[in-house]
Amino acid sequence: MRTQSLFSSLLGLNAVSVQAFDCTPSSFNAILPSNATVNFASSVAAYASFNYTSLEFPANDTGLPALCAVSVNVVSSPNSSFNFGLFLPETWNNRYLASGNGGFGGGINWNDMESNVLAGFAAVSTDTGHLSDVFNASWALNQPESIIDWAYRAMHESVVMGKVITEAYYDNKIKYSYYAACSTGGRQGLKEIQKYPEDFDGVLAGAPAWWTSHLQPWSLEAGLWNLPVDAPTHIPGALFPVIGAEVLKQCDPQDGLTDSIIQDPYGCNFYPEALLCTSPTNQSNCLTGPQLQTLEKFYKDWTDTNNTFVFPSYPLGAEAQYTFILDTDSGAPTSAGTTWVSNFVLNITDSPSIDWLSEFTYSTVQLGDSINPGTANADDFDLSPFAARGGKLIHYHGLSDGLIPTSSSIYFHQRVLSTLIPLGVNVPDFYKFYLVPGMQHCQGSVNDAPWYIAGGNQPFALGAATTGVPGFNDARHDAMLALMQWVEQGVAPEEIVAT
Repeated sequence: MRTQSLFSSLLGLNAVSVQAFDCTPSSFNAILPSNATVNFASSVAAYASFNYTSLEFPANDTGLPALCAVSVNVVSSPNSSFNFGLFLPETWNNRYLASGNGGFGGGINWNDMESNVLAGFAAVSTDTGHLSDVFNASWALNQPESIIDWAYRAMHESVVMGKVITEAYYDNKIKYSYYAACSTGGRQGLKEIQKYPEDFDGVLAGAPAWWTSHLQPWSLEAGLWNLPVDAPTHIPGALFPVIGAEVLKQCDPQDGLTDSIIQDPYGCNFYPEALLCTSPTNQSNCLTGPQLQTLEKFYKDWTDTNNTFVFPSYPLGAEAQYTFILDTDSGAPTSAGTTWVSNFVLNITDSPSIDWLSEFTYSTVQLGDSINPGTANADDFDLSPFAARGGKLIHYHGLSDGLIPTSSSIYFHQRVLSTLIPLGVNVPDFYKFYLVPGMQHCQGSVNDAPWYIAGGNQPFALGAATTGVPGFNDARHDAMLALMQWVEQGVAPEEIVAT
Protein backbone atom coordinates (compact mmCIF):
# COMPACT_ATOMS: atom_id res chain seq x y z
CA MET A 1 0.00 0.00 0.00
CA ARG A 2 1.22 3.48 -0.84
CA THR A 3 0.69 6.56 1.29
CA GLN A 4 1.14 10.28 0.77
CA SER A 5 4.60 10.19 2.37
CA LEU A 6 5.90 8.03 -0.47
CA PHE A 7 5.03 10.69 -3.01
CA SER A 8 6.64 13.40 -0.91
CA SER A 9 9.84 11.48 -0.27
CA LEU A 10 10.19 10.26 -3.83
CA LEU A 11 9.52 13.54 -5.54
CA GLY A 12 10.58 16.02 -2.91
CA LEU A 13 7.47 18.02 -2.08
CA ASN A 14 6.52 19.10 1.41
CA ALA A 15 3.01 18.28 2.55
CA VAL A 16 0.61 21.05 3.48
CA SER A 17 -1.55 20.48 6.54
CA VAL A 18 -2.96 23.94 7.24
CA GLN A 19 -6.30 25.01 5.78
CA ALA A 20 -7.20 28.64 5.08
CA PHE A 21 -10.89 28.38 5.95
CA ASP A 22 -13.50 26.05 7.37
CA CYS A 23 -15.01 23.11 5.52
CA THR A 24 -18.49 24.63 5.35
CA PRO A 25 -20.85 25.49 2.48
CA SER A 26 -20.71 29.21 3.26
CA SER A 27 -16.91 29.25 3.03
CA PHE A 28 -16.89 27.72 -0.44
CA ASN A 29 -19.94 29.59 -1.74
CA ALA A 30 -18.09 32.83 -1.03
CA ILE A 31 -15.44 32.04 -3.66
CA LEU A 32 -17.62 30.44 -6.34
CA PRO A 33 -18.98 32.17 -9.46
CA SER A 34 -22.68 33.00 -9.65
CA ASN A 35 -23.56 29.87 -11.64
CA ALA A 36 -22.17 27.54 -8.97
CA THR A 37 -23.65 26.49 -5.62
CA VAL A 38 -22.31 24.17 -2.93
CA ASN A 39 -24.43 21.05 -2.47
CA PHE A 40 -22.58 20.09 0.68
CA ALA A 41 -19.26 20.59 2.41
CA SER A 42 -18.37 18.57 5.46
CA SER A 43 -15.38 17.24 7.34
CA VAL A 44 -14.76 13.50 7.25
CA ALA A 45 -12.80 11.95 10.10
CA ALA A 46 -9.89 9.61 9.47
CA TYR A 47 -10.93 5.98 8.76
CA ALA A 48 -14.56 7.03 8.38
CA SER A 49 -16.85 5.95 5.56
CA PHE A 50 -18.27 8.25 2.90
CA ASN A 51 -21.63 7.05 1.63
CA TYR A 52 -22.50 8.91 -1.55
CA THR A 53 -23.13 6.37 -4.31
CA SER A 54 -24.59 6.31 -7.81
CA LEU A 55 -25.57 3.78 -10.48
CA GLU A 56 -22.15 4.19 -12.08
CA PHE A 57 -20.20 4.09 -8.81
CA PRO A 58 -22.27 2.09 -6.30
CA ALA A 59 -19.55 1.31 -3.74
CA ASN A 60 -19.04 3.27 -0.53
CA ASP A 61 -15.67 4.77 0.29
CA THR A 62 -14.09 3.39 3.45
CA GLY A 63 -10.88 4.03 5.33
CA LEU A 64 -10.49 7.61 4.14
CA PRO A 65 -7.91 9.96 5.63
CA ALA A 66 -9.13 13.07 7.43
CA LEU A 67 -10.46 15.38 4.75
CA CYS A 68 -12.98 17.94 3.61
CA ALA A 69 -15.59 16.58 1.17
CA VAL A 70 -17.23 19.09 -1.13
CA SER A 71 -19.91 18.81 -3.81
CA VAL A 72 -20.80 21.69 -6.14
CA ASN A 73 -23.59 22.17 -8.67
CA VAL A 74 -22.79 24.25 -11.75
CA VAL A 75 -25.38 25.61 -14.18
CA SER A 76 -23.79 25.09 -17.60
CA SER A 77 -26.61 26.40 -19.81
CA PRO A 78 -30.26 27.41 -19.49
CA ASN A 79 -31.13 23.73 -19.89
CA SER A 80 -28.32 21.86 -18.16
CA SER A 81 -26.17 21.60 -15.09
CA PHE A 82 -23.58 19.26 -13.65
CA ASN A 83 -22.07 18.41 -10.28
CA PHE A 84 -18.52 17.79 -9.22
CA GLY A 85 -16.93 16.55 -6.04
CA LEU A 86 -13.68 17.30 -4.24
CA PHE A 87 -11.76 15.45 -1.56
CA LEU A 88 -9.38 17.87 0.15
CA PRO A 89 -7.12 15.90 2.50
CA GLU A 90 -5.97 17.31 5.80
CA THR A 91 -2.42 16.47 4.72
CA TRP A 92 -1.97 17.53 1.11
CA ASN A 93 0.90 16.71 -1.25
CA ASN A 94 0.53 19.96 -3.24
CA ARG A 95 -0.87 18.08 -6.20
CA TYR A 96 -4.24 17.88 -7.91
CA LEU A 97 -5.63 14.72 -9.57
CA ALA A 98 -8.82 14.40 -11.61
CA SER A 99 -10.67 11.14 -12.28
CA GLY A 100 -12.97 10.32 -15.19
CA ASN A 101 -16.09 8.33 -15.93
CA GLY A 102 -17.13 5.18 -17.78
CA GLY A 103 -19.37 4.65 -20.79
CA PHE A 104 -22.40 6.91 -20.74
CA GLY A 105 -22.60 6.66 -16.97
CA GLY A 106 -23.14 9.70 -14.83
CA GLY A 107 -21.99 9.97 -11.26
CA ILE A 108 -19.18 11.55 -9.29
CA ASN A 109 -16.35 9.04 -9.15
CA TRP A 110 -15.84 9.13 -5.39
CA ASN A 111 -14.32 5.63 -5.61
CA ASP A 112 -11.23 6.55 -7.62
CA MET A 113 -11.07 9.78 -5.65
CA GLU A 114 -10.64 7.63 -2.53
CA SER A 115 -7.51 6.01 -3.95
CA ASN A 116 -6.20 9.41 -5.01
CA VAL A 117 -6.82 11.19 -1.73
CA LEU A 118 -5.16 8.33 0.16
CA ALA A 119 -2.05 9.20 -1.85
CA GLY A 120 -2.28 12.81 -0.70
CA PHE A 121 -3.83 14.41 -3.77
CA ALA A 122 -6.62 16.94 -3.80
CA ALA A 123 -9.02 14.77 -5.82
CA VAL A 124 -11.79 15.88 -8.18
CA SER A 125 -14.45 14.21 -10.35
CA THR A 126 -17.65 15.22 -12.14
CA ASP A 127 -20.96 13.45 -12.77
CA THR A 128 -20.91 14.93 -16.33
CA GLY A 129 -24.39 16.33 -15.77
CA HIS A 130 -26.56 13.27 -15.18
CA LEU A 131 -27.01 10.01 -13.30
CA SER A 132 -27.12 6.71 -15.19
CA ASP A 133 -25.33 3.43 -15.64
CA VAL A 134 -22.63 3.00 -18.27
CA PHE A 135 -24.80 1.53 -21.06
CA ASN A 136 -27.74 3.95 -20.71
CA ALA A 137 -27.76 7.19 -22.69
CA SER A 138 -31.48 7.92 -22.40
CA TRP A 139 -30.55 11.15 -20.61
CA ALA A 140 -29.18 12.46 -23.94
CA LEU A 141 -32.46 12.25 -25.89
CA ASN A 142 -33.11 15.73 -27.35
CA GLN A 143 -30.69 17.24 -24.80
CA PRO A 144 -27.80 18.77 -26.80
CA GLU A 145 -26.50 20.81 -23.86
CA SER A 146 -26.35 17.72 -21.64
CA ILE A 147 -24.42 15.94 -24.38
CA ILE A 148 -21.89 18.80 -24.42
CA ASP A 149 -21.53 18.49 -20.64
CA TRP A 150 -20.83 14.76 -20.98
CA ALA A 151 -18.51 15.28 -23.94
CA TYR A 152 -16.10 17.74 -22.32
CA ARG A 153 -17.64 20.81 -20.67
CA ALA A 154 -18.40 19.31 -17.26
CA MET A 155 -14.89 17.88 -16.95
CA HIS A 156 -13.11 21.07 -17.96
CA GLU A 157 -15.20 23.41 -15.82
CA SER A 158 -15.01 21.03 -12.84
CA VAL A 159 -11.23 20.92 -13.16
CA VAL A 160 -10.91 24.70 -13.38
CA MET A 161 -13.34 25.43 -10.56
CA GLY A 162 -11.89 22.65 -8.45
CA LYS A 163 -8.46 24.23 -8.74
CA VAL A 164 -9.83 27.55 -7.51
CA ILE A 165 -11.41 25.84 -4.50
CA THR A 166 -8.29 23.81 -3.74
CA GLU A 167 -5.92 26.77 -3.79
CA ALA A 168 -8.28 28.88 -1.71
CA TYR A 169 -8.80 26.11 0.84
CA TYR A 170 -5.08 25.56 1.40
CA ASP A 171 -4.07 29.17 0.67
CA ASN A 172 -1.37 27.60 -1.46
CA LYS A 173 -0.74 27.07 -5.15
CA ILE A 174 -1.15 23.67 -6.77
CA LYS A 175 2.32 22.65 -7.92
CA TYR A 176 1.32 19.89 -10.34
CA SER A 177 -2.01 18.88 -11.88
CA TYR A 178 -2.72 15.37 -13.15
CA TYR A 179 -5.45 13.28 -14.71
CA ALA A 180 -5.89 9.49 -14.65
CA ALA A 181 -8.79 7.46 -16.02
CA CYS A 182 -9.79 4.73 -18.45
CA SER A 183 -12.37 4.06 -21.19
CA THR A 184 -14.67 7.09 -21.43
CA GLY A 185 -12.32 8.50 -18.82
CA GLY A 186 -9.45 7.94 -21.23
CA ARG A 187 -11.38 9.85 -23.89
CA GLN A 188 -12.03 12.67 -21.43
CA GLY A 189 -8.31 12.92 -20.73
CA LEU A 190 -7.37 13.06 -24.42
CA LYS A 191 -10.11 15.62 -25.07
CA GLU A 192 -8.72 17.75 -22.25
CA ILE A 193 -5.19 17.92 -23.64
CA GLN A 194 -6.52 18.62 -27.13
CA LYS A 195 -8.99 21.36 -26.21
CA TYR A 196 -7.52 22.67 -22.94
CA PRO A 197 -3.78 21.86 -22.94
CA GLU A 198 -3.17 24.04 -19.87
CA ASP A 199 -5.46 22.05 -17.57
CA PHE A 200 -3.00 19.27 -16.73
CA ASP A 201 0.75 18.77 -16.49
CA GLY A 202 0.39 15.01 -16.96
CA VAL A 203 -2.33 12.68 -18.23
CA LEU A 204 -2.61 8.91 -17.78
CA ALA A 205 -5.18 7.68 -20.33
CA GLY A 206 -6.23 4.04 -20.53
CA ALA A 207 -8.20 2.32 -23.32
CA PRO A 208 -9.71 5.61 -24.48
CA ALA A 209 -13.11 5.60 -26.18
CA TRP A 210 -11.79 8.50 -28.24
CA TRP A 211 -13.69 7.90 -31.52
CA THR A 212 -17.20 7.87 -30.10
CA SER A 213 -18.98 8.49 -33.40
CA HIS A 214 -17.48 5.29 -34.83
CA LEU A 215 -16.90 3.14 -31.74
CA GLN A 216 -20.57 3.09 -30.73
CA PRO A 217 -21.90 2.34 -34.25
CA TRP A 218 -19.24 -0.39 -34.51
CA SER A 219 -20.58 -1.91 -31.28
CA LEU A 220 -24.00 -2.02 -32.90
CA GLU A 221 -22.75 -3.28 -36.27
CA ALA A 222 -20.61 -6.02 -34.71
CA GLY A 223 -23.69 -7.34 -32.94
CA LEU A 224 -25.63 -7.33 -36.19
CA TRP A 225 -22.96 -9.54 -37.75
CA ASN A 226 -24.06 -12.16 -35.22
CA LEU A 227 -27.79 -11.84 -35.92
CA PRO A 228 -30.44 -13.04 -36.37
CA VAL A 229 -30.28 -15.71 -33.71
CA ASP A 230 -31.95 -18.32 -35.89
CA ALA A 231 -29.52 -17.81 -38.78
CA PRO A 232 -26.89 -20.52 -39.43
CA THR A 233 -24.23 -17.80 -39.12
CA HIS A 234 -25.12 -17.00 -35.49
CA ILE A 235 -22.45 -17.89 -32.91
CA PRO A 236 -24.04 -18.45 -29.48
CA GLY A 237 -22.30 -16.98 -26.47
CA ALA A 238 -21.56 -20.47 -25.15
CA LEU A 239 -19.04 -20.94 -27.97
CA PHE A 240 -16.95 -17.85 -27.18
CA PRO A 241 -14.77 -19.76 -24.64
CA VAL A 242 -14.22 -22.45 -27.27
CA ILE A 243 -12.98 -19.82 -29.72
CA GLY A 244 -10.77 -18.22 -27.08
CA ALA A 245 -9.19 -21.55 -26.16
CA GLU A 246 -8.29 -22.26 -29.79
CA VAL A 247 -6.86 -18.76 -30.27
CA LEU A 248 -4.69 -19.22 -27.18
CA LYS A 249 -3.61 -22.69 -28.33
CA GLN A 250 -2.41 -21.35 -31.67
CA CYS A 251 -1.15 -17.86 -30.80
CA ASP A 252 0.58 -18.38 -27.46
CA PRO A 253 3.48 -20.49 -28.80
CA GLN A 254 3.96 -18.16 -31.77
CA ASP A 255 5.20 -15.32 -29.55
CA GLY A 256 8.19 -17.41 -28.49
CA LEU A 257 7.05 -18.34 -24.99
CA THR A 258 4.24 -20.71 -24.06
CA ASP A 259 2.92 -19.07 -20.91
CA SER A 260 -0.85 -18.76 -21.50
CA ILE A 261 -0.36 -15.11 -22.52
CA ILE A 262 -0.64 -13.91 -26.10
CA GLN A 263 2.17 -11.36 -26.27
CA ASP A 264 1.77 -10.46 -29.95
CA PRO A 265 -1.78 -10.99 -31.22
CA TYR A 266 -1.10 -8.97 -34.35
CA GLY A 267 1.78 -11.26 -35.25
CA CYS A 268 -0.21 -14.47 -34.83
CA ASN A 269 -0.96 -16.55 -37.90
CA PHE A 270 -4.35 -17.87 -36.82
CA TYR A 271 -6.00 -20.78 -38.62
CA PRO A 272 -9.73 -20.55 -37.74
CA GLU A 273 -10.57 -23.69 -39.72
CA ALA A 274 -9.22 -25.67 -36.77
CA LEU A 275 -12.56 -24.86 -35.12
CA LEU A 276 -14.60 -26.41 -37.92
CA CYS A 277 -17.06 -29.08 -36.80
CA THR A 278 -16.38 -32.58 -38.05
CA SER A 279 -19.66 -34.07 -36.86
CA PRO A 280 -23.11 -32.90 -37.98
CA THR A 281 -24.61 -33.96 -34.66
CA ASN A 282 -22.09 -32.76 -32.03
CA GLN A 283 -21.49 -29.04 -32.47
CA SER A 284 -21.15 -27.94 -28.85
CA ASN A 285 -17.41 -27.25 -29.03
CA CYS A 286 -16.85 -26.30 -32.64
CA LEU A 287 -18.06 -23.92 -35.35
CA THR A 288 -19.89 -24.63 -38.57
CA GLY A 289 -18.82 -23.19 -41.90
CA PRO A 290 -21.36 -20.32 -41.74
CA GLN A 291 -20.28 -19.54 -38.16
CA LEU A 292 -16.65 -19.33 -39.30
CA GLN A 293 -17.74 -16.65 -41.77
CA THR A 294 -19.11 -14.62 -38.85
CA LEU A 295 -15.95 -15.16 -36.81
CA GLU A 296 -13.87 -13.85 -39.70
CA LYS A 297 -15.78 -10.55 -39.50
CA PHE A 298 -14.89 -10.16 -35.81
CA TYR A 299 -11.19 -10.07 -36.68
CA LYS A 300 -11.44 -7.78 -39.72
CA ASP A 301 -11.61 -3.99 -39.71
CA TRP A 302 -15.07 -2.66 -40.45
CA THR A 303 -15.14 -1.24 -43.95
CA ASP A 304 -18.21 -0.13 -45.82
CA THR A 305 -19.20 1.89 -48.90
CA ASN A 306 -16.35 2.07 -51.43
CA ASN A 307 -14.21 0.07 -49.00
CA THR A 308 -14.25 3.01 -46.57
CA PHE A 309 -12.47 2.30 -43.28
CA VAL A 310 -14.97 2.77 -40.46
CA PHE A 311 -13.44 1.21 -37.33
CA PRO A 312 -10.70 -1.29 -36.45
CA SER A 313 -11.26 -4.86 -35.38
CA TYR A 314 -10.69 -6.90 -32.26
CA PRO A 315 -7.24 -8.38 -31.76
CA LEU A 316 -6.88 -12.11 -31.34
CA GLY A 317 -7.13 -12.86 -27.62
CA ALA A 318 -10.09 -10.65 -26.67
CA GLU A 319 -12.61 -13.50 -26.84
CA ALA A 320 -13.13 -13.71 -23.06
CA GLN A 321 -14.93 -10.35 -23.20
CA TYR A 322 -16.94 -10.98 -26.36
CA THR A 323 -20.07 -11.24 -24.23
CA PHE A 324 -20.19 -7.45 -23.80
CA ILE A 325 -20.51 -6.63 -27.51
CA LEU A 326 -20.98 -9.80 -29.55
CA ASP A 327 -23.30 -11.95 -27.42
CA THR A 328 -26.62 -11.45 -29.20
CA ASP A 329 -28.40 -14.53 -27.86
CA SER A 330 -31.12 -12.14 -26.65
CA GLY A 331 -31.90 -11.28 -30.26
CA ALA A 332 -30.65 -7.70 -30.07
CA PRO A 333 -27.30 -5.94 -30.40
CA THR A 334 -25.64 -4.41 -27.34
CA SER A 335 -27.10 -1.27 -25.83
CA ALA A 336 -23.58 0.20 -25.90
CA GLY A 337 -24.28 0.84 -29.57
CA THR A 338 -28.04 1.20 -29.77
CA THR A 339 -28.31 3.72 -26.92
CA TRP A 340 -25.83 6.08 -28.61
CA VAL A 341 -27.33 5.79 -32.09
CA SER A 342 -30.85 6.26 -30.71
CA ASN A 343 -30.31 9.08 -28.25
CA PHE A 344 -27.32 10.95 -29.67
CA VAL A 345 -28.01 10.70 -33.41
CA LEU A 346 -31.55 9.66 -34.35
CA ASN A 347 -33.29 11.33 -31.38
CA ILE A 348 -35.56 8.37 -30.80
CA THR A 349 -36.13 6.25 -27.71
CA ASP A 350 -34.01 3.11 -27.73
CA SER A 351 -36.45 0.21 -27.76
CA PRO A 352 -36.25 -3.58 -28.18
CA SER A 353 -38.89 -3.20 -30.90
CA ILE A 354 -36.45 -1.44 -33.26
CA ASP A 355 -35.33 -3.74 -36.06
CA TRP A 356 -31.70 -2.68 -36.25
CA LEU A 357 -30.95 -5.18 -39.01
CA SER A 358 -33.08 -3.08 -41.34
CA GLU A 359 -32.80 0.33 -39.67
CA PHE A 360 -29.03 0.63 -39.25
CA THR A 361 -26.78 1.30 -42.24
CA TYR A 362 -23.51 3.05 -42.94
CA SER A 363 -25.53 6.18 -43.68
CA THR A 364 -26.28 6.32 -39.94
CA VAL A 365 -22.55 6.53 -39.26
CA GLN A 366 -22.28 9.33 -41.80
CA LEU A 367 -25.18 11.13 -40.13
CA GLY A 368 -23.47 10.80 -36.76
CA ASP A 369 -20.28 12.25 -38.19
CA SER A 370 -22.16 15.21 -39.66
CA ILE A 371 -23.99 15.91 -36.38
CA ASN A 372 -20.90 15.23 -34.26
CA PRO A 373 -22.93 15.16 -31.03
CA GLY A 374 -21.31 17.33 -28.40
CA THR A 375 -18.05 17.23 -30.38
CA ALA A 376 -17.23 14.30 -28.09
CA ASN A 377 -14.61 12.73 -30.34
CA ALA A 378 -11.06 13.27 -29.09
CA ASP A 379 -9.79 13.36 -32.67
CA ASP A 380 -7.60 16.46 -32.83
CA PHE A 381 -4.28 14.72 -33.44
CA ASP A 382 -2.22 17.89 -33.24
CA LEU A 383 -1.07 17.61 -29.63
CA SER A 384 1.73 20.14 -30.15
CA PRO A 385 0.22 22.80 -27.82
CA PHE A 386 0.22 20.27 -24.97
CA ALA A 387 3.76 19.18 -25.85
CA ALA A 388 4.98 22.77 -26.13
CA ARG A 389 3.83 23.65 -22.61
CA GLY A 390 5.71 20.63 -21.22
CA GLY A 391 2.74 18.30 -20.80
CA LYS A 392 3.29 14.55 -20.62
CA LEU A 393 0.95 11.77 -21.77
CA ILE A 394 1.09 8.07 -20.91
CA HIS A 395 -1.43 6.10 -22.97
CA TYR A 396 -2.02 2.37 -22.41
CA HIS A 397 -4.39 -0.27 -23.71
CA GLY A 398 -4.85 -3.95 -22.91
CA LEU A 399 -4.20 -6.38 -25.75
CA SER A 400 -7.18 -8.51 -24.66
CA ASP A 401 -9.72 -5.69 -24.46
CA GLY A 402 -13.13 -6.97 -25.54
CA LEU A 403 -15.03 -3.69 -25.20
CA ILE A 404 -12.86 -1.14 -27.03
CA PRO A 405 -10.64 -2.78 -29.64
CA THR A 406 -6.96 -2.25 -28.92
CA SER A 407 -6.45 -1.35 -32.56
CA SER A 408 -8.34 1.91 -32.00
CA SER A 409 -5.55 3.09 -29.69
CA ILE A 410 -2.92 1.96 -32.18
CA TYR A 411 -4.75 3.95 -34.86
CA PHE A 412 -4.86 7.02 -32.60
CA HIS A 413 -1.14 6.80 -31.89
CA GLN A 414 -0.36 6.44 -35.59
CA ARG A 415 -2.47 9.49 -36.42
CA VAL A 416 -0.64 11.55 -33.81
CA LEU A 417 2.71 10.45 -35.26
CA SER A 418 1.68 11.27 -38.82
CA THR A 419 0.42 14.68 -37.69
CA LEU A 420 3.34 15.75 -35.49
CA ILE A 421 6.42 14.31 -37.20
CA PRO A 422 6.02 16.67 -40.20
CA LEU A 423 5.82 19.54 -37.68
CA GLY A 424 9.19 18.57 -36.25
CA VAL A 425 7.76 17.33 -32.95
CA ASN A 426 9.57 14.34 -31.41
CA VAL A 427 6.51 12.51 -30.12
CA PRO A 428 8.25 10.22 -27.57
CA ASP A 429 9.50 13.35 -25.80
CA PHE A 430 5.98 13.87 -24.42
CA TYR A 431 3.86 10.84 -25.38
CA LYS A 432 4.48 7.21 -24.36
CA PHE A 433 2.20 4.46 -25.63
CA TYR A 434 2.05 1.01 -24.01
CA LEU A 435 0.21 -2.17 -24.97
CA VAL A 436 -0.39 -4.56 -22.06
CA PRO A 437 -0.48 -8.28 -23.05
CA GLY A 438 -3.45 -10.08 -21.53
CA MET A 439 -5.08 -7.01 -20.02
CA GLN A 440 -8.79 -6.78 -20.64
CA HIS A 441 -10.83 -3.59 -20.59
CA CYS A 442 -9.07 -1.24 -18.16
CA GLN A 443 -8.46 -3.97 -15.58
CA GLY A 444 -8.28 -7.72 -15.14
CA SER A 445 -6.73 -10.21 -17.50
CA VAL A 446 -6.97 -13.54 -19.26
CA ASN A 447 -5.25 -16.53 -17.59
CA ASP A 448 -3.85 -14.41 -14.74
CA ALA A 449 -1.63 -12.35 -17.03
CA PRO A 450 0.00 -9.43 -15.18
CA TRP A 451 -2.19 -6.38 -15.77
CA TYR A 452 -1.92 -4.04 -12.79
CA ILE A 453 -0.02 -0.75 -13.29
CA ALA A 454 -2.06 1.50 -10.93
CA GLY A 455 -3.70 3.12 -13.92
CA GLY A 456 -7.04 4.90 -13.92
CA ASN A 457 -9.59 2.90 -11.95
CA GLN A 458 -7.24 0.02 -11.11
CA PRO A 459 -6.38 0.77 -7.46
CA PHE A 460 -10.00 0.85 -6.31
CA ALA A 461 -10.66 -2.29 -8.37
CA LEU A 462 -8.36 -4.15 -5.98
CA GLY A 463 -10.49 -2.99 -3.08
CA ALA A 464 -11.39 0.06 -1.05
CA ALA A 465 -8.44 1.89 0.51
CA THR A 466 -6.01 0.54 -2.10
CA THR A 467 -3.59 2.93 -3.73
CA GLY A 468 -0.49 2.51 -5.84
CA VAL A 469 1.04 -0.91 -6.54
CA PRO A 470 1.15 -2.97 -3.34
CA GLY A 471 4.71 -4.17 -2.82
CA PHE A 472 6.18 -2.03 -5.61
CA ASN A 473 6.37 1.64 -4.68
CA ASP A 474 8.38 2.70 -7.70
CA ALA A 475 7.97 4.31 -11.10
CA ARG A 476 8.91 1.10 -12.90
CA HIS A 477 5.72 -0.65 -11.77
CA ASP A 478 3.40 2.27 -11.05
CA ALA A 479 2.22 4.24 -14.10
CA MET A 480 1.09 7.17 -11.96
CA LEU A 481 4.49 7.43 -10.30
CA ALA A 482 6.11 7.10 -13.73
CA LEU A 483 4.04 10.02 -14.98
CA MET A 484 4.87 12.14 -11.94
CA GLN A 485 8.57 11.38 -12.21
CA TRP A 486 8.48 12.36 -15.89
CA VAL A 487 6.63 15.62 -15.23
CA GLU A 488 8.46 16.67 -12.09
CA GLN A 489 11.98 15.35 -12.64
CA GLY A 490 12.16 15.05 -16.42
CA VAL A 491 12.86 11.30 -16.22
CA ALA A 492 10.87 9.58 -18.96
CA PRO A 493 9.68 6.00 -18.38
CA GLU A 494 11.52 3.36 -20.38
CA GLU A 495 9.09 0.61 -19.43
CA ILE A 496 6.22 -0.11 -17.08
CA VAL A 497 6.14 -3.59 -15.57
CA ALA A 498 2.67 -4.96 -14.86
CA THR A 499 1.98 -7.11 -11.78
